[in-house]
Amino acid sequence: MALPPAGLPRESRLRRPADFAALRTSSGRLGGRCFHLRYAPNALGHARLGLAISKRVSKRAVERNRIKRLVRESFRRARLQLPAVDVMVMAREQAAGVDGPQLLTQLDELWKKLLAVHAAHASAAVRH
Repeated sequence: MALPPAGLPRESRLRRPADFAALRTSSGRLGGRCFHLRYAPNALGHARLGLAISKRVSKRAVERNRIKRLVRESFRRARLQLPAVDVMVMAREQAAGVDGPQLLTQLDELWKKLLAVHAAHASAAVRH
């Protein structure tokens, strides 16, 4: 039996500038020490990820790419548990100095917060 590909499928990524723009204007927000994210429900039935890691985080492309790889890896592991939302993850400047396992832990906490917020919204919608 073959294992499924380990990458992040194309349909799980935000690619169009309009998708990013929509998240910047009307979306929920969550934050942690090294990351903050914006999210909005989508009608696709699965979560999608967008990344915004600016040069303010680090002047070095190597460092920014390391952060992007860690975010994608964390999302790849969590995406099947996440609700149908578009998520844009933005790194804060503090993220550049933090080692990989700590960043992954912080991202896992953000995914849990997102699940809790979504569950609260869903239960509130059921009551109305």
